[in-house]
Amino acid sequence: MSTPTEHPDPRSATPGATSDTLTDGTTNDPTSSVTSSAAPTAPVVPDAAAPRSLTKYVLLLGSMCALPAISTDIYLPSLPEVAHDLGTTATAAQLTMTGMLIGAAAGQLVIGPTSDRFGRRRPVLVGVAAHVVTSLLCMVAPTIGLLIGLRTAQGFFNASASVVAMAVIRDRFVGSTASRLLSRLMLVIGVAPLFAPSIGGLIAGQAGWRAVFGALALFGAGLWVVVWRRLPETLPADRRRHGGLRTALGGYRRLVTDRHFVALALLPSLGVAVLMSYVVASPFVLREGYGLSAAQFSLLFAVNGLGLVGGAQVNAALVRRVSPIRIVRVVQPLSVTLTLLLLVLALTGAGGLPALLVVLWGILALVNFVPPNASALALSRHGQIAGTAAAFIGALQSGVSGVISPVSGLLGGDAVAMAVVMVAAATGGLLVLALATPAYRRGGAWTGQI
Repeated sequence: MSTPTEHPDPRSATPGATSDTLTDGTTNDPTSSVTSSAAPTAPVVPDAAAPRSLTKYVLLLGSMCALPAISTDIYLPSLPEVAHDLGTTATAAQLTMTGMLIGAAAGQLVIGPTSDRFGRRRPVLVGVAAHVVTSLLCMVAPTIGLLIGLRTAQGFFNASASVVAMAVIRDRFVGSTASRLLSRLMLVIGVAPLFAPSIGGLIAGQAGWRAVFGALALFGAGLWVVVWRRLPETLPADRRRHGGLRTALGGYRRLVTDRHFVALALLPSLGVAVLMSYVVASPFVLREGYGLSAAQFSLLFAVNGLGLVGGAQVNAALVRRVSPIRIVRVVQPLSVTLTLLLLVLALTGAGGLPALLVVLWGILALVNFVPPNASALALSRHGQIAGTAAAFIGALQSGVSGVISPVSGLLGGDAVAMAVVMVAAATGGLLVLALATPAYRRGGAWTGQI
C-alpha cells in the first residue's frame, strides 16, 4: 500500500496535549514522521494531500468494522431454532445477543489501550483469530449457558476489529478526510443488515443454526488473512504508550475530563439509539401493527437500509465542501423535527402507513450524518491515544445499544413507543450539542470555517 507525503500538524506537537479548538483537519501530526524500523508505517494524511482513491482503506477497514455487525445479524433468524434445539426460552436465546453487546463494550475498553501500547496489527490479528476459535466452539455448544458465555467472548474479541479500524483512520487521516472515510465505511457496513439475515436464514434452513457459526469462522479466517497481508502498522514504536493498567486508566481519565470529547463521543451513541429503536420495534410495528407479511417487511427493511447507506454517501460527498461540525449542527435539529413528526403521525394516524414510512425513511437517511462527523472530531482531539479514544466511543455505542434494545418493547412495542424512543434520543443529542459544546455559540471555537 502506497503512503502519501507527510505533513506536520502542530496539534500533536506536545504529547498529551489537547486543544479546545477543533479544526477541519487541514493539518496533522508531526510524530507521524517518526517511523519504526520494525514495520512499515503509514503517515497521517491531511485533506490537502489526501489520496484520490480511498477504496483500499474503505474495503479493508469496512470489512473490519462490519465483523461485529455480521456476527450479530447473520444469527438473528436462528434465535427460535436455538431456543428449541437447546430446550430453553426465547428470552434466554435473546441473551446470546445481549451478551455479545456487553462483551463488545468491555472488549473495546480493553483493546483500545492495548492497541496504543502494542500497535494496531497485533491486537486485531489476535482478536480476529479468537473470533474464529469462539465461532467454532459455538458450533458445538451443548447448553444455552455456554453459548451465552461464548457469544460474550466473541463480542469481546470482535471489538478488536472495529476499534483498530477507527484508530487506523485517526493515525493516518484527519478532519474532513477522516469524516469522509468513516462515511464511506458505512457503505460496506450497511450491507450487513441488508443481506446478513437472509444469508443466515438460508444457511440455517439448509444446515441448521450451528452451521451459521461455521460461516462466521470462515469469514473471520478470510479477514485474518487480509488484515495480515494488507493492513500496515500505522502507529510507530516511538508513538506508543508504555505502561500497564495505570497508563490505560490514565488515558480514560484524560478522555472523561475533556467534556467536549465526551459530548462528541455521546452523539454517535444517541444516533445508534435512534437506529436501534427502529431495528428492535419495526417487526412488531409493521407486521403486527400494520399487517405486513414477512416478505413485505423484508423488502421494506431493505429499502430503509438503502436510505441508511445512501445518507452516509451523501455525507461523504458533503464533507468535501462543508466542515464536519457544520453538518452536525444542522442535521441534529432536523433529526429532532422528523422524529417529532413521526410521533405525531403515530399518535394521530394521519396519512396512514404511507406517511409513517416516508417520515421514517427520512429519519433513517439522516442517521449516518452525525456519527462519522462527530467521531472524526472527537478523535482529532486525542491523536496520541487514538486507540483508547476509539474504544471509548465504541463502548458507548455498544452500551447504549444494549440499554435501548428493550425500551420500546417495555413501552408497548407499537409505533408510538418506537417514536418516543427516537424523539428522546434525537432530543438528547441536540441538548448535548447545544449545552456541552460551543457549536451554536456566536464565535464558538468550532465554527471558524462556517
